[in-house]
Amino acid sequence: MTELLLGLVYAAPLAASLALYVRRQRRREAGAAAIRRASEESGLTEPPSLHPVIDPILCIGSGACIKACPEEVLGIVNGKAHLVNPTVCIGHGACAASCPVEAITLVFGTERRGVDIPYVKPTFETNVPGIYIAGELGGMGLIRKATEQGRQAIEAIARHRAEDGRLDVVIVGAGPAGLAATLGAMAHKLRFVTLEQEESLGGTVYHYPRNKIVMTHPVTLPLEGKVKLGEISKESLLEFWQGIIARHDVPIRFGERVENITRDDQGVSIRTSRAEYHARSVLLAIGRRGTPRKLGVPGEELPKVVYRLVDPEQYRGKRVLVVGGGDSALEAAISISAEPGTRVTLSYRGEAFARVKAKNRARLNAAEGLGQLDIALGSNVLHIGEHHVVLDRAGKSAVLENDVVIVCAGGILPTSMLKETGVLVETKFGTA
Repeated sequence: MTELLLGLVYAAPLAASLALYVRRQRRREAGAAAIRRASEESGLTEPPSLHPVIDPILCIGSGACIKACPEEVLGIVNGKAHLVNPTVCIGHGACAASCPVEAITLVFGTERRGVDIPYVKPTFETNVPGIYIAGELGGMGLIRKATEQGRQAIEAIARHRAEDGRLDVVIVGAGPAGLAATLGAMAHKLRFVTLEQEESLGGTVYHYPRNKIVMTHPVTLPLEGKVKLGEISKESLLEFWQGIIARHDVPIRFGERVENITRDDQGVSIRTSRAEYHARSVLLAIGRRGTPRKLGVPGEELPKVVYRLVDPEQYRGKRVLVVGGGDSALEAAISISAEPGTRVTLSYRGEAFARVKAKNRARLNAAEGLGQLDIALGSNVLHIGEHHVVLDRAGKSAVLENDVVIVCAGGILPTSMLKETGVLVETKFGTA
């Protein structure tokens, strides 16, 4: 009898804990399943770039990948990990590293949507000797990964220096990858130049809207050491990079755009808008924004038409049309609509915003509910005038009074330049 009572004393808390665990797991699985259903019903099933694929046979449902993911992309459904919120995946890769049974593979593209990725070796050299690619152009837009790639690419380049009077390397781009590569070139005492077509530092980050929060993780920068930043605003990150440039007297040639790259027996020749350089290698650390995609309509050449948002405050009291259906378009429309006296219309040719973050969708709906902006789905810009724009909505023309047009329609990728130099560009359909 005593042994039975003792068994009950120990078994009761254990049973209660087990029941609590099972109930909590079921609640979490139900939540993950609901997120996945909502994503499927909204058509949000295509990851933008690098993303995880889970092998259901290997997966043991430990949940380690879910804890490691900073964007809540993964969830446990029926005891296995699933991609429940695909469109917000940023290619972080922590999920694969955290999986205890290696059930996760990181891939580009899907069976239905291909992603163009230049071929690069583990050294970041392409199939064309002397031409290297690191960072966003190679599919790694995450700041931490781009920084690491820039540093590693320079380490590979430093092993093969120029033996004649040429430069060791020309670094193209001054974003995270380009800045890390430049610091690496200085640390290795290479002969180099760094070119940036913009007049400012930061690459893609510079074009983020004002006060946009970006997330980075600890990285190691040559000459600077290990850096821990975490969540940080765009302005603070750019200020940090400017401080590095000042401390180490980093030479960057701003406002110089690469026009042509050719290969010869000794290395590469790079012609820019200002000069021509001869080097053993070139490192392309440029982004994937490319040339802004234009609408191709009358009036688009007017000064009031721009292709990115820098500061919402400059549009205070204006009548603004934002064109596009991605996160950048939604973020621009939302931030401008919060400025006093503005009237914002968001025009998108689709019938739904297919590939946007849930947070942006919620903020957009809230702003619309408050009467701060109008959403014109299924619309196309027909004409842009000095003080108006004409939209086509379901075959009918609508004239809007307008002061500013912001086009957020993405960019034309620099794949043509790569192909001209002989670099192999692969279209990935769900492959690593």
